[in-house]
Amino acid sequence: MKLLQEFLTENKNSDIFTISQCIENHIAANWQTVIEKHNDKLLRVFDKAGDMAYGVYLNFLFRPIHMQLKQVNLYPEPRLPGDFSISREWGNKEETNQQRWMWSTIKSTKEDSLGTIVTITFHDHNEFRILEKPGIIALAQTDKVAIVEALSQLSVDFQNAREFKVEYEEYLQKQS
Repeated sequence: MKLLQEFLTENKNSDIFTISQCIENHIAANWQTVIEKHNDKLLRVFDKAGDMAYGVYLNFLFRPIHMQLKQVNLYPEPRLPGDFSISREWGNKEETNQQRWMWSTIKSTKEDSLGTIVTITFHDHNEFRILEKPGIIALAQTDKVAIVEALSQLSVDFQNAREFKVEYEEYLQKQS
């Protein structure tokens, strides 16, 4: 698999769409291998902390991408796959087929924003199970309002879902 540096050199373009293609290639080549390599740890985390296991999985998956971005003087803000508190999730009633959409803006060390990488994680709340390869969407938009609008146009489910922090606040209010 080509490193980001090679990918950008060959494509003579360092836009968000080229970067997302490299990230997609990395995910396609590694998403299952990461599960197999870290399966015992991921199952233990899921048993103790539930869905936090998916965050651990994504950290393992994106670690090489973070190193490659750094080599070409780029960085994600926030760290890939994105800010959980503003992410959105939906799925079936049994919670065995969920999607969570999170995003990070890719910036240069000169603080220029190149665009946004959206990560889609297909997962199960009842057991640790990644249902399919995580998806990637590249957006030219970089501010939250524009990102939410673009994603809402791509998915009615995204549009109808609430941010995690809003959903969680509502949950806490119902508990008291």
